Amino acid sequence: MPTEVITCSDTEAYDALVERAADLINAGKLVAFPTETVYGVGARADSVKAIATLKEVKGRDANKPFSLHIGSPEAVHRYVPEISRMARRLIRRAWPGPLSVVFPVESPGDADIVKERGPEIIKLLYHDQTIGVRCPDHRLAIDLLSKVGHPVVAASANRAGQPPPRDIKGVLAELDGDVALAIDGGITQYEGPSTVVRIEKNDFEILREGVVASRTLRKYMSINILFVCSGNTCRSPMAEALCRHAIAAELGCTVGELADRGVFVRSAGVSSFGGGPASAGAVDAVKKFGADLDGHCAQSLDQGLINTADHIYCMTRGHLDAAISMVPDVGDKLQLLIEGRDVGDPFGGSTSDYQRCAEDIQSAIKDRLKEIEL
Repeated sequence: MPTEVITCSDTEAYDALVERAADLINAGKLVAFPTETVYGVGARADSVKAIATLKEVKGRDANKPFSLHIGSPEAVHRYVPEISRMARRLIRRAWPGPLSVVFPVESPGDADIVKERGPEIIKLLYHDQTIGVRCPDHRLAIDLLSKVGHPVVAASANRAGQPPPRDIKGVLAELDGDVALAIDGGITQYEGPSTVVRIEKNDFEILREGVVASRTLRKYMSINILFVCSGNTCRSPMAEALCRHAIAAELGCTVGELADRGVFVRSAGVSSFGGGPASAGAVDAVKKFGADLDGHCAQSLDQGLINTADHIYCMTRGHLDAAISMVPDVGDKLQLLIEGRDVGDPFGGSTSDYQRCAEDIQSAIKDRLKEIEL
């Protein structure tokens, strides 16, 4: 029997289309639908029969798992009980999007979905204590996956070994008669497949090259904080050292281990010529908080530092204006360290001046870190 084909361009019938497709998946049928990369074919993940049918239609190795597809990034927490900070950064920035993530799950029984539906679901969703999850960036896919009342797995809508289709013609050439419904959403946005990445504790491994490049993944998984002052010898170096110390304490690691956790804290000066050490007063002031400025080397603020940073905190309004003049479209990631006022410059002042400045900065950093998802 030929596959039923419905076009999703009719906005008046859209809700009915999504509901019909969801009903078919809930009933154990296969449905082909568009994503931003290729067309996929979805099946009810908690149905042994539906999974077996999908494997048969795909001609896929019986031991090769399918990836779970979810309608929102938040849904991943139902399936993965513990997600590392780096992985949280990744999915916060990459989802919805063309990225499939293989998460380690040491104790699948702790997952909410297992507690809700029983341990028999473990062998359907998890493979060698991992689960692959995809959150597509396509309206229909999102609405469909959110509408289905059961977990959904999906694979590209083609036979094993054949190229994945980017339009409904390609889907029907491969699977006509093998899926109950195929939804025509036009040609897909991207020409390539989603990138598949396996998360390690504090790193990742690309299992399949795709739309999202390795360097983009690295940026997604890291967080970059930048402090800005004038010469990068007093205020911003103190902020850098104090911030590193505070974050290391929160993460339960040493300052030297922050890079391994994907956390980078830097400082720069809008009028720095670079190369100089931190002032002696700054070095002594941060030591009272347990932080270290030995080895600091001043650097000049530039466009590269601004563009790389996720959060930029300036000591004065003048520093903020200077940064904006370099990158006018910098956006709201650029702020004063202390909202509404400048941090005074202790340069040339007494030991107590430096100490008061460090205390001011320390207090401000404590407040700012509450706003940052590490």
